[in-house]
Amino acid sequence: MRITLIQDHIVWADKAANLQKTGVQLASLAGETDLVVLPEMFSTGFCTDESHLAETMNGETVQTLRAWAIKYKLAITGSFIASENNTVYNRAFFVFPSGEIQTADKRHLFSMGGEHNHFSAGDKRLIVNYIGFNICVLVCYDIRFPVWARNVNNEYDLLIYVANFPEKRIADWDILLKARAVENQSYVCAVNRIGKDGLGIEYNGHSSLLDFKANALLTFPENKTSIQTFELQSEPLQNYRDKFAVWKDADGFNLK
Repeated sequence: MRITLIQDHIVWADKAANLQKTGVQLASLAGETDLVVLPEMFSTGFCTDESHLAETMNGETVQTLRAWAIKYKLAITGSFIASENNTVYNRAFFVFPSGEIQTADKRHLFSMGGEHNHFSAGDKRLIVNYIGFNICVLVCYDIRFPVWARNVNNEYDLLIYVANFPEKRIADWDILLKARAVENQSYVCAVNRIGKDGLGIEYNGHSSLLDFKANALLTFPENKTSIQTFELQSEPLQNYRDKFAVWKDADGFNLK
């Protein structure tokens, strides 16, 4: 499976500008990749207190994502601000080339940034099957909570984090990504934004693609727009899990 990571600046609260830019990027990737990974809240930035930016599943962002997936024959994942039953969510999505979409909402809301005052938390994980890979998509702050990412009985082969993770804590991001790869015996893909947002918070990227031993398959330049593609193979992962079957000795528990 060819996977493409897009590390880029997000124009603050400007849906039209972000959709236009992303559309151009995806057009250039047609026929070159199978899955494109966008950052958290790719169409708005981390605008937690601007409820007017929230959209239903019939809104412009979702319909545009579906149109892109169908037109360019690729899958797309990321998150956006969703509205459902008068409630707002930071919603992860996975759009298949057919236009089918599956979603789940961010579980851990960043209370220190006030996200919990405007958004509601999700209660399920987004796990899809695509081109022979089981893929789990989580959102930003979820990375700090390993129980939520726990790969019970190898439920997934690729763990994706989409994020707006600030520069001042980027060392944590680098460490946590490696930990998630090793403890879950999984490929890990992480896409973070760059630039300064509308609140003056700086982001410097550090997007990456890691293998199941936390070796870097892709690394990204500091605070620069970069689009990179890598072809993942399932066989090396399955061989490693067979030979070093740590997952068989994992603790059993139920998350409530």
